[in-house]
Amino acid sequence: MPVHRPRVPSALRPGCAGKKVRRAGFTLVEVLVALSIVSLALAAGMRASASLTRNAERQTEQLLAQLCAENALITVRLAKQMPAVGDNVTVCEQAGRRYNLRLAVRPTPNANFLRVEAQVLDGEMQIHSLATVVGSMLTAVLPGML
Repeated sequence: MPVHRPRVPSALRPGCAGKKVRRAGFTLVEVLVALSIVSLALAAGMRASASLTRNAERQTEQLLAQLCAENALITVRLAKQMPAVGDNVTVCEQAGRRYNLRLAVRPTPNANFLRVEAQVLDGEMQIHSLATVVGSMLTAVLPGML
């Protein structure tokens, strides 16, 4: 049968007098400091992630708005007749999102050409704008032949 000896405090052990014995582990202050550093790093990461998400969303919106505007201007260019001067508001749907498309047709100093501007709006906020000049090439190049 093994003999059980009572624990003797280190100060009373031979050869250990005056020495501090350090226990393994961390103090409460060390743990709190480590947690605060980790929480600051995680908060900075969350902010960066949110910023990247906002930028990706804005870039997607710009691309879809540009597609709406380009499609509208291409439709005007491919039409058989010149568009009427004035403003026209329609709805453009791209990738499941609905945008308002304002097509503004204005005269130019040359009567054979018109300035067409396509503005893409999300509610009242303008997202994208493109402009071009359209005209009838036959009347511009050969006015006496028609």
